[in-house]
Amino acid sequence: MKALIYKGPGQKALEDRPMPDIQSAGDAVVKITKTTICGTDLHILKGDVPSCAPGRILGHEGVGIVEKVGSGVVSFKKGDRVLISCISACGRCEFCRKGMFSHCTTGGWMLGNTIDGTQAEYVRIPHAETSLYHIPKGVDEEALVMLSDILPTGFECGVLNGRVAPGSSVAIVGAGPIGLAALLTAKFYSPAEIIVIDLDDNRLSVAKHFGATHTINSGDGKAIEKVMEITGGKGVDTSIEAVGVPATFVLCQRIVAAGGTIANIGVHGVKADLHLEDLWSHNITITTRLVDTVSTPMLLKTVQAQKIEPKLLITHRFKLADVMKAYEVFGHAADTKALKVIIEAE
Repeated sequence: MKALIYKGPGQKALEDRPMPDIQSAGDAVVKITKTTICGTDLHILKGDVPSCAPGRILGHEGVGIVEKVGSGVVSFKKGDRVLISCISACGRCEFCRKGMFSHCTTGGWMLGNTIDGTQAEYVRIPHAETSLYHIPKGVDEEALVMLSDILPTGFECGVLNGRVAPGSSVAIVGAGPIGLAALLTAKFYSPAEIIVIDLDDNRLSVAKHFGATHTINSGDGKAIEKVMEITGGKGVDTSIEAVGVPATFVLCQRIVAAGGTIANIGVHGVKADLHLEDLWSHNITITTRLVDTVSTPMLLKTVQAQKIEPKLLITHRFKLADVMKAYEVFGHAADTKALKVIIEAE
């Protein structure tokens, strides 16, 4: 089968690999129909994720058709159309019983990280009973690809951890796919102000279309001043870091109000400064999280009911044979205006 292989920092290749097979009773093998590229994949290629070793098939998102199942899988059968969760969860360990599926002792973020992932024609899914979801009839499968990772990530790590509330003020730093997913799901809670900050005017325009009340291009160095002007000098109740670089984490600290929450979503590959000399007395909460996908069933119903339209995040489509081009487009989003790309593996 064809698969996109991580060859080491800055290197990748489309290669032929053997089709995966059942290794444990709880496994399923899924034929990928549609997958995508995540910002985390770009972090892997930069060398920011040391747990991902060279030789790994990348990708942790997608939808597909069950090809075969292990003897312990009873909820899925060959031919079922399924949504693949980016997090594999046994459902039984101490962390899973706390709802912390991302820290499952035999699962967690495995796909495209510690085991082969979804940017291939087929993928093996461990703990299939609790890591796959049946696709309801009539639901757009391209839209559901957004439920593998970015929608639950934006919601859980940004909105829930950020304690977004009715009438509150929210600033999302980073208008990439994850930041926009946080924007879409923040609207569930009717905040009074959603401020989106980025360097890319195109992405800011998309954020405005998605419901941002204010957009700020931070290229002039005046983002803090503008946020304070919007909030009457108080800062925001929730600042969401959705980039993963030191400067944006510091910006989130500068714009959060007393008693507010800084919710980190971004994948950080290097240290970032924490200005406790300013924040120690301000009753600030700082949260971190790897998505647990506990919200996926709810989000699936929300998409099915057409309450949100994650398909709006899709800007480009490619065949698996053109995945190298897809990475080129996704990796140069400022020039290509890419948000999410769909890769068809059929």
